[in-house]
Amino acid sequence: MTPATHSTLFPQVPDAADAVLEGLDPEQREVATALHGPVCVLAGAGTGKTRAITHRIAYGVRAGILQPSSVLAVTFTNRAAGEMRGRLRQLGASGVQARTFHSAALRQLQYFWPKAVGGSLPRLVDRKIQLVADAAAACHVRLDRGELRDVTAEIEWSKVTQTVPADYAAAAAKAGRDAPRHPAEIAQLYAAYEDLKRDRAVIDFEDVLLLTVAILQDRHDIAEEVRAQYQHFVVDEYQDVSPLQQRLLELWLGERDNLCVVGDASQTIYSFTGASPDHLLDFRTRHPGATVVKLVRDYRSSPQVVHLANGLLAQARGRAAEHRLELISQRAPGPDPVYSEYTDEPAEAEGAARRVRDLIASGVPAAEIAILFRTNSQSEIYEQALADAGVPYQLRGAERFFDRPEVRKAGIALRGAARFGGNDALLDDTVDLPSQVRAVLSGEGWTSQPPAGSGAVRERWESLAALVHLAQDFAAAKPDATLGDLVAELDERAGAQHAPPVQGVTLASLHSAKGLEWDVVLLVGVAEGMMPITYAKTDEQIEEERRLLYVGVTRAREHLSVSWALSRSPGGRPGRRPSRFLDGLRPGSGNAAPRGGTVGTGGVVRGTTGGVEDVVRRVNRKPARCRVCGRTLTDAGEMKLMRCEDCPSDMDEGLYQRLRDWRAAQAERSGQPDFCVFTDKTLMAIAEAVPATPAELAGIPGVLTRKLKRFGTDVLAICAGQDVEGVEDEH
Repeated sequence: MTPATHSTLFPQVPDAADAVLEGLDPEQREVATALHGPVCVLAGAGTGKTRAITHRIAYGVRAGILQPSSVLAVTFTNRAAGEMRGRLRQLGASGVQARTFHSAALRQLQYFWPKAVGGSLPRLVDRKIQLVADAAAACHVRLDRGELRDVTAEIEWSKVTQTVPADYAAAAAKAGRDAPRHPAEIAQLYAAYEDLKRDRAVIDFEDVLLLTVAILQDRHDIAEEVRAQYQHFVVDEYQDVSPLQQRLLELWLGERDNLCVVGDASQTIYSFTGASPDHLLDFRTRHPGATVVKLVRDYRSSPQVVHLANGLLAQARGRAAEHRLELISQRAPGPDPVYSEYTDEPAEAEGAARRVRDLIASGVPAAEIAILFRTNSQSEIYEQALADAGVPYQLRGAERFFDRPEVRKAGIALRGAARFGGNDALLDDTVDLPSQVRAVLSGEGWTSQPPAGSGAVRERWESLAALVHLAQDFAAAKPDATLGDLVAELDERAGAQHAPPVQGVTLASLHSAKGLEWDVVLLVGVAEGMMPITYAKTDEQIEEERRLLYVGVTRAREHLSVSWALSRSPGGRPGRRPSRFLDGLRPGSGNAAPRGGTVGTGGVVRGTTGGVEDVVRRVNRKPARCRVCGRTLTDAGEMKLMRCEDCPSDMDEGLYQRLRDWRAAQAERSGQPDFCVFTDKTLMAIAEAVPATPAELAGIPGVLTRKLKRFGTDVLAICAGQDVEGVEDEH
């Protein structure tokens, strides 16, 4: 078996070039030794593509065939580039440039701008949405928040497809784009946006690529200087390149063909940004003599997970489907995927939280569990459910590890201890590197036992715990390492953004989960209208939604759960059905699925929502409506308040403060963050409704059965004006 991922954090650096090839399977070895001419690697999910290309670069460097400074490896995310740099360093191939397209282009643009244009490079704006809003105001066009985001996306698509404002309408029609406003209006906003950037002397991220392309096209001397520096190129995730990125790659290459591309057309999920698998699928047409290697041995997922993944693609249509790869699992058999049906989305979130809690109790590390959903808006309900269950979690796409305040402070403390440890009383009783790190970080908030609950306190502890675990692995790999050596290792990792694993269940959208993997994956919300998403209308859009689900399935190593809800809110009409992509794949999908609370066969679990009391309470709920204006509520925050955000509040401020005081006392007693007792929105809803009976309290969203049993008596007493421990008399 050649695992694609499970390696120690600090493996031994191979002592020779041939040692780099050890452990590769025949196809991976073919990739690693094909160092000349164009190479195309078609790599299925979990087949070790990153392993293959990093060993290819390392073998070339260690064998003296490639000079490290002459190799440029490009990918699409900082995380992927950081992982590649980390792996190359572990293989003894430091000095290779591994960057994103934008990072590599920005570096060249900053260097050559004074020579090509003169002066300093204009300021790069981090977010263009405010500029788009200003452009809309200049055009006297009113955009709400959603339209603002959609118009910004259209401008980004136009730029990566090299479409100028005057050509937008025709290009959008040809591409079949569903424009958020009239195409002529978007073209006007796009032109105004470009004028505004020019007036303010700023550029955006797409300009980084456009300007680099323009300089390399116009200045042959600069293009030759870049080509003299970089003579060998590797492109990861090649199915995701845009026309603009492809043009930049061609300018980097010039007339040469020392190019290796890696991709999988079945994982093309970013076409809305201009990405196209055509560059990958047409590679042999452009390079007739190319070496093509297919990687189909799946080292990530169990045969049961791979069977479902292959089944999804077997039903696919279109050009990408014609080039699909049939994966062959190399792992031992595991459990069948579990399919679960729930009455509503809150019940589905509670079911997922219970499943996660049980897995952690059985010994599965929280960091090896992920809950994946189609849209970021689905995150909130799962955050709340996990917090209610006392399960730590982390949001994918949040602040990068080495940018976290607690990690920066810990680095400063460790650096100080490394320099002046002889005078630090904390280190008097330490005997090895891990104990030194534990002693130093104890002053930053680390403890041997994690704090209860979740929230900011738990997240800070998890960050420090990751550094403690890293020190243990570092000391095991290098027994003679000092605290100074560890600090140097942390500095290198920070530069490469090669973060250690953090404990906590991962919450992520399917798009942001690309390139990641876990032992346990829970795919939630897999219902029509969400998967495929409602606005996916054309055959191409539907097929991309299928590929997105395929990406989600192939993130799982062993345990895979797929779930859906029959309605969005408690008491809603149960009109939803499971995703069409599951037809013929999930047990019983040939017939109408029963909607009761029964447990089916073949790993199918339907309708499990907890105890009988909870089921009765949910079934009796009516659709959530604003108690002021009567409008049906769909926003999670508004549903908790039982009113529209804009409708007037009749909240009892004194009662709200009494509830907050009581909550603070409860949180301090249990060692949990305040929101693990009740969120602010739930307390506001209670203070507005002033429930007098358990049934009225149970009718407030956010007051789940467990919380009703635990806190109901206190809350009702406070609402009745009675004294309760933890509430000051003056209130």
